[in-house]
Amino acid sequence: MKFLVIGSGMMGSALAFDLARSNGVEYVTLADEDFKKAESVSAKIASNKVHPVGLDVNSYNEVVALMKEHSCTIGAVSYRFNYVLSRAAIDAKIHFCDLGGNDDVVEQQLKLDAQAKQANVLIVPNCGLAPGLANILAARGAEQFKSVDTIRMRVGGLPQHPQPPFNYQLVFSAEGLLNEYSGTSTVIRDGKLTQVETLTEVEEIEFGVPFGTLEAFHTSGGASLTPKMFEGKVRNLDYKTVRYRGHCEKFKALLDVGFGSDEPISIGASLLTDREIFIELLKRKLPSGGPDVVLLRVEVIGTRGAGRETLTYNLIDFLDDVDNISSMMRTTSFPTSLIAQFVASGTIAARGVFTPEQCVPLRQLLEGLRDRNVQIKERWS
Repeated sequence: MKFLVIGSGMMGSALAFDLARSNGVEYVTLADEDFKKAESVSAKIASNKVHPVGLDVNSYNEVVALMKEHSCTIGAVSYRFNYVLSRAAIDAKIHFCDLGGNDDVVEQQLKLDAQAKQANVLIVPNCGLAPGLANILAARGAEQFKSVDTIRMRVGGLPQHPQPPFNYQLVFSAEGLLNEYSGTSTVIRDGKLTQVETLTEVEEIEFGVPFGTLEAFHTSGGASLTPKMFEGKVRNLDYKTVRYRGHCEKFKALLDVGFGSDEPISIGASLLTDREIFIELLKRKLPSGGPDVVLLRVEVIGTRGAGRETLTYNLIDFLDDVDNISSMMRTTSFPTSLIAQFVASGTIAARGVFTPEQCVPLRQLLEGLRDRNVQIKERWS
């Protein structure tokens, strides 16, 4: 199997790292507009399977030509490019996976289903942690019940050593963070799809020592297609992001006064939006690179036998300080790497456009994650 990873940032570097250490992978091309960055990342991975190249993702014909040399492409760039990369993969007649996270872009990708089928390829948007792993756990977990009443997905990437005022560090892109905190979240209430404003309905959640009481609140993108899958089949379903207490209120205050708006403002000769300025400020002011932790809890409540039962999946994953791979990189990129390998090897035989909760086998995914020391605990109560 030959893979093309587009983007050599945090997630792209972890993807190339994992693919290079996976059985059956012959070759990994790590592409980035900044060739020196791709070259530096490849040198740190220190595998003769990884080969850096320079690639402008806006050069459509060059992207298609490079894709044709591989079994599967993984997009590890901004979600803004995922639709055009999906089209390029269809034209190249190869499979494509991405990290997703934006509902509008995924809706565009889903419209390519017939074209993907005709090209005999599979496009899998929204791989990763959430969307991705959390949704797979919810969907496959629900299959173990006769009937399901409630599904709750709670996920967060946090600094191990929080610093005020936000008690948060950038564990992925600032653009992605602001995307999660904007717009609405799709939920199911009383069996019907409903839109809920992001940064609302804050609840308390416990993950034990040393985290204490944390908070969880609605954000966009993490639910993926799971609400549509279960519309009319469950009474309640929602996805919330986990943070240290007080984070939501402070961030919401800034967005409420306009820091996330797309209204242009003039600064000297430059015309920028409030959102662009805020993203740049987040990059400069929020800490990054410190030890992190990822917390995940997925609960499925329903009837399996004679009575009501709850299936809970829990994950607490820390920075790998041996290979210097953050927990967010591990829990986002390793599931994506495995899904891409399932697609390229034929383990997933579907063709068209499907999100992970629709097509990824849970047993094989959990086995692959355990091999990578990402331990998900399953409990019935």
